[in-house]
Amino acid sequence: MYRFLIVIEKANGNCSAYSPDLAGCAATGRTREEAERNMHGAIEMHIKGLREDNLPIPESSCFAEYVAIGF
Repeated sequence: MYRFLIVIEKANGNCSAYSPDLAGCAATGRTREEAERNMHGAIEMHIKGLREDNLPIPESSCFAEYVAIGF
């Protein structure tokens, strides 16, 4: 099983998603949930393509954390 961090950003009227560990792998959706679902499919297709091309599957090296700043 592979696990990859995805980042979902709000854009003008939709959401976009990408994985810092998988260059060029991105997806969009009308909602956060749709972008997440579409990104899941994009990652599966990306990994399948890497396997077909006999390329290594990158190990996840990214993580995320919120930082709280009080003013």
